[in-house]
Amino acid sequence: MDYLRAFEKKAWQDGFTIVAGVDEAGRGPLAGPVVSAAVILPDTFSDERITDSKKLTPKKRNLLFDTIYSKATAIGIGIVDPIEIDRINILQAALLSMSIAVDNLVPYPDYLLIDGNKEIPSNITQEPVIKGDSLSISIAAASIIAKVSRDRLMVRYHEEYPDYGFSGHKGYPTKAHKTAVRNFGPCPIHRQTFRGVKEYVQ
Repeated sequence: MDYLRAFEKKAWQDGFTIVAGVDEAGRGPLAGPVVSAAVILPDTFSDERITDSKKLTPKKRNLLFDTIYSKATAIGIGIVDPIEIDRINILQAALLSMSIAVDNLVPYPDYLLIDGNKEIPSNITQEPVIKGDSLSISIAAASIIAKVSRDRLMVRYHEEYPDYGFSGHKGYPTKAHKTAVRNFGPCPIHRQTFRGVKEYVQ
């Protein structure tokens, strides 16, 4: 079996022609958006370095980000900001961001492989895959694009809100981040409904 190709091959055998992998980054942080990517890879694409982004060093993720962008048939990004996360909850925001990422694909896919156990808001035939970022090359590629895209956004936010150390922890609830929220209060990109932030909302 080609490296991490089983789910894609099954979809092709079932008559689908354009298969996209979809994943998100940023469900756990106290600050910043949730960012999703949808990736369509050529059926000839293979790279044994590609796996779940959480298993890769930042340096390897950045290298693979460039490789995927240079070789992918299409990449779509979906971003849902902290205000919307607070309004609809993080799960719904994550699913929405994945749906936006898919809508930004050209060509449009006819089959989606979704990381996790839930379908996204879309009329396209889809298959949720638990631990998909370790089982499907398309989802793994999407996990890398989503993670690197979000990390780069958080580095830019660090320039705007330097007190919080976003360039280091990327908004995740580290001890240093929680101390900064306690000392300075939340900034405009904090998720005000999240524990560790809501206690300090004025």
